[in-house]
Amino acid sequence: MDGFVNIVRDILHACGISNEEVFYNSHLELPGYYRPEKQWDVLVVADSKLIATIEFKSQSTSFGNNFNNRVEESVGSATDLWTAYREGAIPTTPKPWLGYLMLLVDCEESTRPVSVREPHFEVFPEFKRASYAERYRILLSKLMRERLYDATCFLTTPEEGGDRGVYSEPDPDLSFRYFAGSLQGHVTAFQQVRSST
Repeated sequence: MDGFVNIVRDILHACGISNEEVFYNSHLELPGYYRPEKQWDVLVVADSKLIATIEFKSQSTSFGNNFNNRVEESVGSATDLWTAYREGAIPTTPKPWLGYLMLLVDCEESTRPVSVREPHFEVFPEFKRASYAERYRILLSKLMRERLYDATCFLTTPEEGGDRGVYSEPDPDLSFRYFAGSLQGHVTAFQQVRSST
């Protein structure tokens, strides 16, 4: 995961964002609406404006419990941030860019079909017999379609080789190239406006 964080930092620097404007080790708190604050993974703050916020998540074990936790976190965090933004806690114009990157281990437990429980009502058909990897793909696609995030990225990595940078992109719409391009476009637009004032 650190490798992708470093790539994102390189992209930001290539766009003209300085080291002092990228936060990834400390000063990562943003105000919330339903809670006082949340600590994000990467922030870009320039000229007293929040330019971009990125959440990086990974999972290699306990897929059942962790998947549900990731769903609640991703939806809740975005909803909290956008509500705080709407209410003026984050005085930024135009709106900041929000991204979510998920790295999942590619193994038998994450790729085999998972049953669902329907004691009262049917679940949506796309979830039936979907593996945890497929559930993550569905989640990240829906997070973007519902405009909770400006871009999401879904990557898988084998149990052996991930530390050497081996990964796959199960869905081209959730690729790292698209994710990085969306971020780069937003930051470049900000830089163009900043340089003209």
